[in-house]
Amino acid sequence: MSADNIQPRRSFIFTPGNRPEYFTKALTSGADIVCVELEDGVAPHDKDDARAKMLTLFAEPHHDDGIERIVRVNCGRTAAGMADIEAILRTKTPVPSVMLPKIKAPEEVRGIAEAFDEYGLETRIQAIIETNEGLEAAYEIAQATPRLDALLFGAVDLAAELRCANTWEAMLYARSRTVHAGAAAGIDVIDVPWLDLEDGDGMRREAGASAALGFTGKGAIHPKQVADINQAFSPDPDAVAYARKVIDAFEQANTGVVVVDGKLIELPVLRTMHRILARAERATDA
Repeated sequence: MSADNIQPRRSFIFTPGNRPEYFTKALTSGADIVCVELEDGVAPHDKDDARAKMLTLFAEPHHDDGIERIVRVNCGRTAAGMADIEAILRTKTPVPSVMLPKIKAPEEVRGIAEAFDEYGLETRIQAIIETNEGLEAAYEIAQATPRLDALLFGAVDLAAELRCANTWEAMLYARSRTVHAGAAAGIDVIDVPWLDLEDGDGMRREAGASAALGFTGKGAIHPKQVADINQAFSPDPDAVAYARKVIDAFEQANTGVVVVDGKLIELPVLRTMHRILARAERATDA
């Protein structure tokens, strides 16, 4: 295990599928993930056009620049969502990852994964927890398939279903449950974007609170938010130094348990330490 095989997911930004010229700009935003949008950000009459243009973005291999490319398809229980998945299955140059919205049960995620298996695709998956059923089944959804890299928390849709205000306090239980599910599965958990572009202080506060709660990243709706989000989810120098100390201790001991600074540390913690180094290295490269 090393930092080389851990993908930092501190920030993501959407770019509309029907405006492919924005894709290149999004890749220079500093976000760890650039998500091509086919769902809510695309009007119903533009869905087919967005799908076709999305496929052209992946017609040629992309440079390995450390930025994760992903496509948010439409809900798989809709005609548009089924068309999105079918197009990805049939193209000769499939997308590297898909984001599945409005997931209600692990079977939905597992079904997509099995389709990718059948077609021999390496496409990865992320799933959005934004329905009452999805929140209830979050733990099982997180365990649905080894292809699943992250859970995303969709506060806007979920607040509407819960009939509550979309505030930190009102959504704390839902956020915590999503973090618990992702952490138990050993995958990333990414918080909803901050929607008020004029309230940078509010966004920084919420990003800090999200990181403290256990989220590994947060979405952005504008490039100007990305740097602050990346900072909130990047480890400080003390955390990096401690991670290196723990990794060195395990390498020297070659056992499942070590003692660092008087504290007993077990092997599962090692992945967290490598994740800290991966985020730190990405912050240095940015």
